[in-house]
Amino acid sequence: MAGVPLDDRGLLLGDGLFETILARRGELVLFDAHLNRMRAGCAAIGLAPPASDQARGLCRQVLDAAGLADDRAAVRLTLTAGSGGRGLERPADTAERLFATAAPAPAPASAAVLITATTRRNAGSPASRLKSLSCLDNVLARREALAAGADEAVMLNNEGHVAGAAAANLFWVESGRLFTPALDCGVLDGVMRGQVIAWARANGVSVEEVCAPPAALARAEAVMLTNSLIGVRSVSVLDGRALKPHAIAADLSRGLAAVS
Repeated sequence: MAGVPLDDRGLLLGDGLFETILARRGELVLFDAHLNRMRAGCAAIGLAPPASDQARGLCRQVLDAAGLADDRAAVRLTLTAGSGGRGLERPADTAERLFATAAPAPAPASAAVLITATTRRNAGSPASRLKSLSCLDNVLARREALAAGADEAVMLNNEGHVAGAAAANLFWVESGRLFTPALDCGVLDGVMRGQVIAWARANGVSVEEVCAPPAALARAEAVMLTNSLIGVRSVSVLDGRALKPHAIAADLSRGLAAVS
């Protein structure tokens, strides 16, 4: 694709969705799960979903074009509401625009350092539970983290409950049990989040989806970030508190190695 037109609604209004897919030696890891989430997002915001063959073909095309077919790469599949409409209203004949890009994605080399950001996540917005192009709050939270010398930011919602990280879902361990914020807290239903929950339940690890205050993280024995590019990444420092490696985090990383 030569370029996105200046009247594209994704560019002007954030009217669209995206998925970030791990490619490993040409394999599009968990591709069907990503496309199914995009389809669900399309139903929520009134866009026509992309065809599977078209989407897969675009992803493979950009991997080849970037010379990354044999490497570990991030493939971003983007769907916009297309061109047209001066204001908020979409034109009656909306023509969605689908494109993809690829970039190297080395696995994280170390545990993450986190801070809790002041930027909040709006759990009342439908966009908080979609992989939407409207990511400004996440951009600002990540900027806070980097300015503080951290790798990533924990985001609370407007009610003060833990929602997630700027670009990842959150899990933590307390008394041998695994916890993660409930989707109602304004949480993206992450593809890797779903893999972690399924693996934990299949392997006898108690996992609960909860609305929890920041104090839950303050007393946690371990904290982990998850997304499709990083898999399960342990946290070594949260708001200045050091965290030790934990057996459950190690088990999750090993158990999900095939999809991360």
